[in-house]
Amino acid sequence: MIYVKRIIFVIFFNLVFLNLVFGAENFFEEAKKKFEKKDYEKSKFLFQRNIVFNPKDAKSYLYLAKIFKNEDNQEEEEKNLDTTLLLDPENEEAIYMLINIQLDRSNFEKANDLMDRFSNICKTLCSKKTEISKSLQDFEANNEKTN
Repeated sequence: MIYVKRIIFVIFFNLVFLNLVFGAENFFEEAKKKFEKKDYEKSKFLFQRNIVFNPKDAKSYLYLAKIFKNEDNQEEEEKNLDTTLLLDPENEEAIYMLINIQLDRSNFEKANDLMDRFSNICKTLCSKKTEISKSLQDFEANNEKTN
């Protein structure tokens, strides 16, 4: 009888464990599908739920940042981008998004620092360097005119 109880316990434990592990992956995939369909409220909830099960998932934080950008919540966008970069320091999309936040805030020194970092790691978004450089040059030109 004790042997049967142990087998039942092991089976139950494995089912619960597998559900938690694979369920978390399903949260991310489902959240991504909702995001792509522009169902931001449901995707936000699912990304946050995924983070509960997988707190080191940089991709979930990046998607949350995109949702907060869409909601014009720059503070939450920046927090999620910072977390993304804490977990994945070479995430070029997160750096690019942070550069845009710094440009919006006219914090060009920080934008320049991020641009240097971006230039060193870019692989897929390198074409954005020209756009960022132009924004920085426009600021410098306007700054020289006012001084």
